[in-house]
Amino acid sequence: MSKRVLILDTSVLCCWLQVPGKEEAGPIDDRWDHGRINVLLEQERTKDSTFVLPIATLIETGNHIAQAPSHRFKCASSLAGYLREAADAKSPWAAFTDQSPLWQSENLRTLAETWPMLANGGTSIGDHTIKDVAEYYAKAGYFVEILTGDAGLKAYEPARPVSIPRRRR
Repeated sequence: MSKRVLILDTSVLCCWLQVPGKEEAGPIDDRWDHGRINVLLEQERTKDSTFVLPIATLIETGNHIAQAPSHRFKCASSLAGYLREAADAKSPWAAFTDQSPLWQSENLRTLAETWPMLANGGTSIGDHTIKDVAEYYAKAGYFVEILTGDAGLKAYEPARPVSIPRRRR
């Protein structure tokens, strides 16, 4: 069985941190809020799942916190705590440096080539790079789930690895 990796999107991270004005995300029939994400992440922690904080999520969430009408210090402190854990690769967080190959010159050139057409269709550069993070972990053999309230981003979730049954001898 493949190890699970959960990619946190801005919408879900803002809900988890309870950023004012961003406490809920997603459509009515698939609503994310602090309680839902907290329960899910606690369950995943017991399964030894790995949580990934993409750079785009960090920056976008930080922007939402800085622009929030209240509780900025509390939310920023919580986000800073998760960032420290990711920087130190403290379980359940993936090492932040795991994503560094995605920011090398070659990959930035690829982003520069592919993103304008996606932007024309409404895909943000943040979503595009989160998709790249998800594909990076999927290629490494992990089962990847993007936790998001955005159906468009969820559609970019990598296909689940096919389990090949072993033959009995």
